[in-house]
Amino acid sequence: MPTEEREKMRDAVVGPDGSRIRWVEIAGSGPVRVCVHGAGAQAAAYFTHTMTLPPLAGRRTLMMDLLGFGLSDRPANFSYRLDDHADALARALDSAGISDAEVIGHSMGGAVTIALASRRPDLVSRLILAEATLDPVPPPAPGNVGITSFTEAEFTTGGMAQILDQVGPLWAATMRLADPTALHRSAFGLRAGTSPTARKLLMALPIPRTFLVGALSQPLTGRSELEAAGVRVVTIPDAGHNIMLDNPQAFAEQVAHR
Repeated sequence: MPTEEREKMRDAVVGPDGSRIRWVEIAGSGPVRVCVHGAGAQAAAYFTHTMTLPPLAGRRTLMMDLLGFGLSDRPANFSYRLDDHADALARALDSAGISDAEVIGHSMGGAVTIALASRRPDLVSRLILAEATLDPVPPPAPGNVGITSFTEAEFTTGGMAQILDQVGPLWAATMRLADPTALHRSAFGLRAGTSPTARKLLMALPIPRTFLVGALSQPLTGRSELEAAGVRVVTIPDAGHNIMLDNPQAFAEQVAHR
């Protein structure tokens, strides 16, 4: 099958100003999978190689860029808070005719997908979370520099360049595609979190939930409480925070696990 028939870029209007979410879509059959990236990432760059491995190949898969990131538009009047990201994502899925999807969220994208599943349960039949952000992110420790160390004006006029130098070439490769205002507001959205927190929302969801933790990362806070709430927690060997990049085969096997 020609490449253009298997993999296409699509979009949907999600804002009153006409702003669009865009995604790379892999054709296939069966229940749809939706992949959502983390802060400063881009969905196709993080997920395509994994979602086409044998355990996962053949399913319709949407690798979606949140507003302000990757291929999507960058509206200046958007808040970029987690709930608002989730609502915009819901509008894109509605436009694509998606319901009851298996939704895969990484890092910040995990928090967004938890909010999505809570706010629009018709859209999500299962959650697979790769080191999702479950609690409000504290400000940088004294002496450290992070995105939220800057005001919005400071970040957009030089702070982002400083952060790009700090994070290293892998993350910077996709972070540089983000709108500085969107990245800054999203970082403050992570500091604010959701209400209730993403952790509490996740524990209350009635759908199948899998939480993946990289063995090279810090231990998962509250793991036993998540497991008691029915969340399947799996440690992935030879992986850090970017599990799908560090150990794609193991990541694919866990996404395929039923």
